[in-house]
Amino acid sequence: MSNRELSDKIRKRDARKAHVRKNILGSAERPRLTVFRSNKNLYVQVIDDAAGHTLVAGSTLEEALKGTRPTVEGGTKLGELVGARLKEKNIGTVVFDRNGYNYHGVIKAIADGTRKAGIQF
Repeated sequence: MSNRELSDKIRKRDARKAHVRKNILGSAERPRLTVFRSNKNLYVQVIDDAAGHTLVAGSTLEEALKGTRPTVEGGTKLGELVGARLKEKNIGTVVFDRNGYNYHGVIKAIADGTRKAGIQF
């Protein structure tokens, strides 16, 4: 993949991200759960946009998920881990921010894993 193709791909994702983010806002009662994926790892943050604070975070780099690949199975495990941490902080509902990614595969697995832990979207 050439640099031009890569920059086009990134620019298109940024446009989709901006389109989604103009309608999504996290609050203290209903924070925003955002996802980032790379070729090697998955990252999830739960953010209170009003205060500008990250409430909960998780990634496949943590000891609990060591060796987990950015696959559907890894996304499900990460979603369950983040869901359990949200339950510990007494947060029951979130707004899902797919961050410009298509809602399928790993992104859907993260959402399903979080729902399995009892978090409402």
